[in-house]
Amino acid sequence: MGAMESLITPEWAWEGSRGAGVKVAVIDSGIDATHPLVGGPVSGYVLISDSPEGLVYDTQPHSDAYGHGTACAGIIRHAAPDCELYSVRVLGPGLSGKGIVFAAGLRWAIENGMDICSMSLGTTKKDFFGVLHEMADEAYFADIMLVTAANNMPIPSFPSVYSSVISVGSHAIDDPFLFYYNPKPPVEFGAHGVDVRVAWQDGATITATGNSYAAPHLAGVIARVLGKHPGLTVFQMKSILRALAANMTKASPEE
Repeated sequence: MGAMESLITPEWAWEGSRGAGVKVAVIDSGIDATHPLVGGPVSGYVLISDSPEGLVYDTQPHSDAYGHGTACAGIIRHAAPDCELYSVRVLGPGLSGKGIVFAAGLRWAIENGMDICSMSLGTTKKDFFGVLHEMADEAYFADIMLVTAANNMPIPSFPSVYSSVISVGSHAIDDPFLFYYNPKPPVEFGAHGVDVRVAWQDGATITATGNSYAAPHLAGVIARVLGKHPGLTVFQMKSILRALAANMTKASPEE
């Protein structure tokens, strides 16, 4: 490990930070702000739907159509209790959605000044490869962290395979602050995603497994880092995460 990396410790990265002032968009099925594990208010909402007249943007408070978005929001809030959560609802009751609506949700997040977008969804449709790639690059150059869950199936999904995003797969160690670096991308990092106790609909909790729950774990860590070091670029954040990864250093991140 180089001299510079040896200076990057958990204490330097996030000690004393609770993610205050960091805007995190959960692009998903919505967030139930009343769930105890969400643990605080949702700062903004947009529900995007496709109509015969075009896309509709509803910014009134909404709940969760499925439970998945609330699960991700609760994970992020555990790591960064003071972050500002924004619910970008692009998935419906069956956890299904249209690529055009997903793309519109990402566009909304970029245009509304989010610092982090937690995206435990993607599309395998090549029709959306180009438009999502352009937005991912735009976010990268605007210092917006797109934290994406890798596909649970061995099929490329977008935007998780792009080099401009922070792509996350799962590991089974029950430690929300333990993550690994993968030297052979496109999946760059591994975070806790196996048998995770998560928030769900109607105030319930379930135990769930999937890359969907690994991505918000890393998004929460990133929110803590940004709370202490605002203005970092995506390149800098990836370098910090690599230095802090459990397989790169003896130091295990502490809560």
